[in-house]
Amino acid sequence: MSTGTTAPASDPPLEEMAAAAQRIRRAIVEMTTAAGSGHPSSSLSAVEIMTALYCGGLLRHDAARPEWPERDRFILSKGHAAPILYAVLAERGYFGAEQLASLRRIGSPLEGHPNMRRLPGVEASTGSLGQGLSIGLGHALAGRVDGRDYRVYVLLGDGEVQEGQVWEAVMAAAQYRVASLTAIVDHNKAQQTDLLERVVDYRPLAAKWEAFQWHVQEVDGHDQAAVWQALAAARDVAGRPQVIVAHTVKGKGIPWVERDFSYHGKALPADEAERALALFAADGDEGE
Repeated sequence: MSTGTTAPASDPPLEEMAAAAQRIRRAIVEMTTAAGSGHPSSSLSAVEIMTALYCGGLLRHDAARPEWPERDRFILSKGHAAPILYAVLAERGYFGAEQLASLRRIGSPLEGHPNMRRLPGVEASTGSLGQGLSIGLGHALAGRVDGRDYRVYVLLGDGEVQEGQVWEAVMAAAQYRVASLTAIVDHNKAQQTDLLERVVDYRPLAAKWEAFQWHVQEVDGHDQAAVWQALAAARDVAGRPQVIVAHTVKGKGIPWVERDFSYHGKALPADEAERALALFAADGDEGE
């Protein structure tokens, strides 16, 4: 676990990010299985995205000062994937890792969806899908008014992008040329009840964002170097907001979950969790 201020880096610390990704995947499985509920598959698809931001030196933040005015903001619009956010915040020292075991328990600040009033490092209370990009746009415009140079990152689910409010925010951000705003779409191709293409097929996705005058990149969302490079490149775009369409796999790292979208809102039972955790043990590291 790392602590302290993180400032933009010039090169990706790939080994450190890979090790963090293993720990974070383990934490996601452990906390959701302990809770007997949650969204492990939706969290696992975003691990490389989150480690690039928080563990790759791209997000300017300080766990010791979670309300530092100059910090960059991260908003988890797909709030049901709260386990990935909690695991990353614990990894970066916002609270003790032992607290992860309290996920979804009565009285715990680790609620089923992020609550900004209860946990340091949570920038927005999310879970009602479609709202996060609007919130992020508000943060970015507030920074402009206040004369601060922080950046705002918003992680969206691809099922969520079917919501109309998302596209209202897309249009407004382009209209106001909000270059401090970066959206990341966790494009794992599945949503709660079915594959995305069988619910509302809005492909091609990247072309739609381009039509709204956003700077667009498409990457393999599990290629840690590619994700890091895309996020780094987004910081250098002037005059318009940016989106990264990250092609991911729901339940990444657990083969039987990758093949079955019905794990969307289902924790792994204890026997399956044990099998999964064995997959995430790094060389010489049994998950400690």
